[in-house]
Amino acid sequence: LVNSYSQNGKIFYKRMSAIRKACEKHVQFVFLDAPHILVPADLPGHALEWLQAAEANASPSEPDEALTPRGWWEANADRTKMTGLHETLALLRDTLRSTRFHGVLGFSQGAALAGVVAAILERPESYPGFIENGQPIHPKLDFFISVSGFLPVDPLLNSIISQTTPKLTTPSLHVIGNTDVIVIPERSQTLIDACDENCARIERHEGGHFVPSKTNWRHFFKQYLCTFSPGVDISSPSEARAPAPLL
Repeated sequence: LVNSYSQNGKIFYKRMSAIRKACEKHVQFVFLDAPHILVPADLPGHALEWLQAAEANASPSEPDEALTPRGWWEANADRTKMTGLHETLALLRDTLRSTRFHGVLGFSQGAALAGVVAAILERPESYPGFIENGQPIHPKLDFFISVSGFLPVDPLLNSIISQTTPKLTTPSLHVIGNTDVIVIPERSQTLIDACDENCARIERHEGGHFVPSKTNWRHFFKQYLCTFSPGVDISSPSEARAPAPLL
């Protein structure tokens, strides 16, 4: 699993606790730390407020690294160039070389990165180091999950994932918050548009910028992660329940 900008693996681990516990007998989760440590000046207002509150409430025995905000890259003001992407892809390359994964779940910036990973593993020749001795270092993913994701834009990615590269055929699940004001639904659509429409599933929740974890969503994620197979019918978490029959 890959965290959002300003989180880290430990923070995301805690925030995913309800979903982890629902799936723990069936799914092994691996939480990665983004390589770039952020300073307060790098943080958006909502993240800085959360970090300050967390530091104030932290146990004296809690290690500092548990609260260290991290990012996969730093985007410029108009989101057309990303600093630090090479280091991130090197970390992912080393991780994928040593461990076999069925899928990737990412949130926010991490969801954008999940799309990048899926794209590279579909066409490993698109970035150096993902083919060794004539063979891909890791097979194509079975799926990727994007929660509040978006299509990242950088010249480095023009040949990997963009509006002009081949559509992604890795089965994907895109979870969008209807009231998300940080990654608005229209921005999430940019990543969906980079995927083959026959391979992309879209689910919406009524909340904002978070991974939904109410009972219906926990059950949905468990079903999706534990029984995933193309063509398997998994009921939407947003489907209204039929009213009880009148007596």
